[in-house]
Amino acid sequence: MTQDELKQAVARAAIAYVEGDIIGVGTGSTANFFIDELAKIKHQIKGTVASSEATAARLAGHGIPVLDLNDVAEIAVYIDGADEITEQGAMIKGGGAALTREKIVASVSKKFVCIADGSKLVDVMGKFPLPVEVLPMARNAVARQLAALGGQPKLRVKPGSDEAFVTDNGGNILDVAGLAITDPKGLEAQINQIVGVIAVGLFAARGADVCLLGTPDGVRTLAY
Repeated sequence: MTQDELKQAVARAAIAYVEGDIIGVGTGSTANFFIDELAKIKHQIKGTVASSEATAARLAGHGIPVLDLNDVAEIAVYIDGADEITEQGAMIKGGGAALTREKIVASVSKKFVCIADGSKLVDVMGKFPLPVEVLPMARNAVARQLAALGGQPKLRVKPGSDEAFVTDNGGNILDVAGLAITDPKGLEAQINQIVGVIAVGLFAARGADVCLLGTPDGVRTLAY
């Protein structure tokens, strides 16, 4: 099976976890497959909360209502992908630069279902560079502190350009390589305390409740 076929398989499997009136929807290629599947049952829900402008546009393109989080009392389930995930449900997210809004939506959702192909399951996170969203004026100051933690921060730029990538929130992204993350919760808390950081792409304090992993032998379910 190709990687896209594995992503499609977990996207289809995630439909079984759709419950309640409002669904939180993540960002990225796997989440896009889920949106396409959700469109087939859109009559069963009242609306969605999107974690990025790109996700909101894809949902709207399918005729799925997109609501402002401020107008929503609760979200039954949040469904999103991951760049890395451990057996304990901690994740690195933010490859698609939507980590801050993803964290916000996840924080108010009763259940977090991660959907990913099997290659994303790791024993120790950090091979995938850790995204950290920062205020533009603080990016160099934050980079120095991330380097002091043992990382190798690199400013994310727009494709084909030397210009800094700008998130939906007006922030910049530092991608931090060279980390072996053995204490995800501790590192998440430590980076959150750096002045100028908007959000760090470690989802450990609020990790996944369920992970659906696409494998050549079928969808593997991990529950935490």
